[in-house]
Amino acid sequence: MKIKLLLIILTIVLIYSSCKDKKNKTLTLDDSTKPKIALAKVPNSWVEKRVKKTKEKLNATEAGKIIWQAMQAHGGLEKWHKNGPISFRFNYQPIDGSTKRDTYQVIDTWRSHARHYQVGDSTAQYGWNGKNAWLMAKDSLTFTYNTRFWSLTPYFFSGLPFLLDGNGVNLELLPQKEFNKRLNDVIKVTFADGTGDAPDDYYVLYFDNETHKMSVIRYIVSYPGYFKKGGNSPEKLMELFGEQTIEGISFPQSYKTHWLTKDETAGEHITNITLSNIEFKQNLKASHFYIPEGAKIIEGL
Repeated sequence: MKIKLLLIILTIVLIYSSCKDKKNKTLTLDDSTKPKIALAKVPNSWVEKRVKKTKEKLNATEAGKIIWQAMQAHGGLEKWHKNGPISFRFNYQPIDGSTKRDTYQVIDTWRSHARHYQVGDSTAQYGWNGKNAWLMAKDSLTFTYNTRFWSLTPYFFSGLPFLLDGNGVNLELLPQKEFNKRLNDVIKVTFADGTGDAPDDYYVLYFDNETHKMSVIRYIVSYPGYFKKGGNSPEKLMELFGEQTIEGISFPQSYKTHWLTKDETAGEHITNITLSNIEFKQNLKASHFYIPEGAKIIEGL
């Protein structure tokens, strides 16, 4: 009888020990066994490597040194990338009443992917995933402009000077210019063949000689979707106004665009732009930039 009782007790102990072991194993699971969410934000080690390479490259030339100074003055290239994806509202209002463009947009600053949401109707969307432009709208009148071209255009204006760290960017130092009674360093930016959709574009950027912050963006548009036989728009001058600092990064509050005159000054005022609702999104999933179900792929430029 005693032997039988001991066997029963031993069996109970073994069952209890087994359950306890299983419980302990569950509580001590390694992080590597847990499911991971793919974020758009890249590891900090990637950023640090890229920033080191960019710093060396830019500081090898006089033009590059000015761009590096400007990046630092606007908050630093390292902080720009470590902040992760960015969202903002870019409200483009032509003075002559022509096509307005007003969207909330989210940008993967590492890969230059974009997703736009129409202000007033967030179901109307378009974007760029690095390979394809796409569009999702109720009818053809929702977006009456070239959405492929506009997918990254607002980001380029609002993301300068940080976007000049990539391959295919050529920098040329031009003579200093006075603007609004302040002396500015001037850099011309051109692009190598095959860089983006419009490698014939160029920009002339003014940086305040004392603060090193950007004050003017001069540019042309040579996008083949608009100029099928080559050529480009007349040069424009975009003046930056105000300042807003978000997560350590400095942005303008608004822009005014003018036609550039023959003596390289601001001519006729043609567009007002406001930049608002800026937010960095470190926890944004990479899947946010996938082409949504029901969207139409845009063929050609």
